[in-house]
Amino acid sequence: MTRKKIKLAIIFGGKSAEHSISLRSAKNVILSVNRERYDLSFIGIEPNGDWWLLDKDSIMSEIDEKNELTIDEHSKQPLTISLNGTKGFYLPEEKATYPIDVAFPVLHGPFGEDGTVQGLLQMIEVPFVGPSLLGSAVGMDKDVMKRLLRDAGLPIGDYICLHQEERLDVNAKAIIKELGLPCFVKPANLGSSVGISKARNEDELIKAIDVAFQFDRKIVIEKNINGREIECALLGNFDAKASVPGEVIAYHDFYSFDSKYIDDQGSTTQIPADLSPEKQQEIREIAVKTFRTLECEGLSRVDVFLQEDGDIFVNEINTIPGFTSISMYPMLWKATGIDYENLIDRLVTLAFDRFEQQMALRVSI
Repeated sequence: MTRKKIKLAIIFGGKSAEHSISLRSAKNVILSVNRERYDLSFIGIEPNGDWWLLDKDSIMSEIDEKNELTIDEHSKQPLTISLNGTKGFYLPEEKATYPIDVAFPVLHGPFGEDGTVQGLLQMIEVPFVGPSLLGSAVGMDKDVMKRLLRDAGLPIGDYICLHQEERLDVNAKAIIKELGLPCFVKPANLGSSVGISKARNEDELIKAIDVAFQFDRKIVIEKNINGREIECALLGNFDAKASVPGEVIAYHDFYSFDSKYIDDQGSTTQIPADLSPEKQQEIREIAVKTFRTLECEGLSRVDVFLQEDGDIFVNEINTIPGFTSISMYPMLWKATGIDYENLIDRLVTLAFDRFEQQMALRVSI
């Protein structure tokens, strides 16, 4: 008896400065999916926010022949959603619904990782991989994330949050007095080190603030923490488990966008990290508590700093971590005993489990 394939829609691109990173991640997910188990669909979101259903054969040919993934170069149909009758995706040119079983948003940054797409998928009753609207939103906002972690008793570094409306009143000297130098300036709602600067003096701090405000209306300025950068991958819903920790060793001044994605010699990884069993366990426990505190589900990656004295500080959580060929999330799980193909299977199963629980809830008194 032939097993019915699961209709899996991979969503990529996005209206974010991390658009190109999403394409890289999605390409690797596509290459790792078991084609005998899944019937793939490809939904591309252009930088202007347009959604397209892309031609499947054309996408696969591009990946096979050029080892890249694009949106513009393919035959495509406009895609919308239906909120009446049969909920789900809708093809207006064909005046027909487009059924899928589960979605895998491989999106990074605003309008994709911050709860916007997750909320849309919840409304149209499509199961999806990764945290729900709440977990995605609080995980993306570095200010809200830090406040929740602090209230839960998790260790975080000192920081200051600034809103766009406060920009003209910024007192660089006061910031330096409170946080010291160097310090890091970041958009509150971006990842992949986009818009991040390391400020070593007052002039660099002012310039860094201007750069960060180009990407977001809210920014965070963080105290520098001297320590090793250790990352831990999470997999599961309420009962999430943590992978072995891995270490990022950056050869640039810090783990910048260039050292992550441009310069092949910009960083290296050590998996598992060279840590005592006791310290590994402590980091894994902190990662799981971070995941639960931020109401995450499915997957995430938690990054911490480990100081020479053994103190640990949570840096951030990434609710849709990179899936590129050099990304830590799949490499950490491979080192823990789950290969890429089985990792995708588990993520899809977790999406179905959560959806079934959500749909079983009462919606009327």
